[in-house]
Parts: sequence; C-alpha cells; structure tokens
Amino acid sequence: MPKHYITFRDLSADEYFHVFSRAKKLKAERLRGLYLRPHLGGRSVGLIFSKPSTRTRVSFNCAVSELGGTPLAMNVSETQFTRGEPISHSARVFSRYLSALVIRTYHESELRGLAEYATIPIVNALTNEQHPCQVLTDVFTFVEALDGKPLERQRVCWIGDGHNMANTWIEAAAVFGFALTLACPEGYDPDPVILRNAQNDNPGIKLTRSPAEAAAGAGAVNTDVFASMDQTGETEKRLVDFKGFQVDSGIMAKAAPGAIFMHCLPAHPGEEVTDEVLESPASVIFDQAENRLHAQKALLEYLIPPL
Repeated sequence: MPKHYITFRDLSADEYFHVFSRAKKLKAERLRGLYLRPHLGGRSVGLIFSKPSTRTRVSFNCAVSELGGTPLAMNVSETQFTRGEPISHSARVFSRYLSALVIRTYHESELRGLAEYATIPIVNALTNEQHPCQVLTDVFTFVEALDGKPLERQRVCWIGDGHNMANTWIEAAAVFGFALTLACPEGYDPDPVILRNAQNDNPGIKLTRSPAEAAAGAGAVNTDVFASMDQTGETEKRLVDFKGFQVDSGIMAKAAPGAIFMHCLPAHPGEEVTDEVLESPASVIFDQAENRLHAQKALLEYLIPPL
C-alpha cells in the first residue's frame, strides 16, 4: 500500500527527522551546484491545483524535476474532475500514469477519496482543513534555527486565524511534543476536534485570546494573513475582528531571546505583521520559502519508492 501524506499526523516524529536529515543534505548539495538526483528516474508526478499558488507550484515543479522526474501541473478545470468523473475512476487512472499525485484543493475529503483507490502516494499541498507541506517546511526551518537544540523542549506560538495552518501546527505539536500556544480572536478558533485530540497527546497545547501571552518565551512566532484567498469578501470585518492581533516589535520583544518570526507568505504588511518585523533579523520568511523546495524533495523521495 502506498504511504499518503494528507495530514501532518501521517508521519511519525522519527519519519520527520529522517525527512529533515535528507532535506538538509539535499539543500547542501544544491548550494554546491548539485541540483539533479536520479531518484525518480524519468517518472512523472501529477500536480493538480484548484486554488492559486506561487510557492507550492514552483517548489513542487522544481522538486520533481531535480529528483529526475517530470512534473505535470494541471488546473483542476483542465481535468475531468469538474465534469463529474467518479473520484474512484480518477484515482485508478492517475495511478496507471503517475508515481505520485500532489493536490492543492478545498476539502480533505477529496484527498481521502483519491487515497482510498490510488496505488500511488497522494500528497496534500493545501486544503481548507490543513497545510502539512507548509508546516513540514516550517518545522524544518525551526530545526535549522535551533542548531542542535532539542525541538521537544521548545515553545512555539501562533497568532491569528485558527485556520488550516493553525490546525496543522497543532498536529505538529502533538507529533513532536513541543509547547504550542495559539492566540485567536473569539469566533476564529482552530478545529475543536483536532485541538482536543492533540491535547490528549500533548497537554502543552493551549488556546488564548492574548497575543502577548502566546508570544511569551516562544522560540518561534507565527502568523498568517487575516483574510485568506477564499475570504477576501470578509476582509473589512476581519480587520476589525483581528484588531490587536498584529505581530509587531512589542510582541516579538515578549518572545525568547533569539526567537524567529515565521510567515508562510504571501504577507500583507501592516495588517497581520509590521514591515519592521518582516524585515528584521528575526524574520526567516525567505528561508521558509526556499525550504519548501528542499523539504518537499525529501518528502517525495521518502514517499515514492526508488526504482
């Protein structure tokens, strides 16, 4: 049976550390000019996008190419998904052509439907519920910054919407055991089932209404836009509801000495975060963006068996 990557909990801590180790090596090789590895041996990986994308599209295209494969990027409107083809048929057809299928779509149920019938790995490149490839990258970036310090002893904070990124950070805290405090406005909490299940494994996961409380002693401060790509009609309301949740120099001052600032991008400077923080020495936002490539190369290498 193939190994799928639909939620962050689909890999264990040991598997993640293996992927991180490989990502570190692949990154070092690329910096030396060694871009191409023969792992995929000319095989193809499908990339289906139902939502706009910059970093996900480019990083996965590069990852597949640099592993020696062919990326086949498609907009969902160019497939038979929009014409009512049974998902069980699509899964079995793609499995005859491809070595893996990476999908950026709306609902996790679509991925689970494909995974039920596919004989190739199904990879979640973003759904409304979770964004595991981004948090895979973010944890790897944090591990780099820690420079050998134990991940499980760290404190992480999330400030802002309790959406797919918050849900995935919650699962990451459950997998690795680090403390996580989320500061979300009333009415914007993370998924209660994901939160409850994770807290059963890690009581150090907490929810507050205070960004200052969440940031206190944190080694990594995280945020995201207040209105995501599907919520632009709610922007004005959300700017009111999220008042006081901006990450600024005052919030960063409450974090631990040497703390990093993280953002999955694109950012809206002056809304969820100030320009001062985005451009500060603490900001690792472009390291995160670069690491999407290295972490996803390592993930695909792990999920797709060698020839």
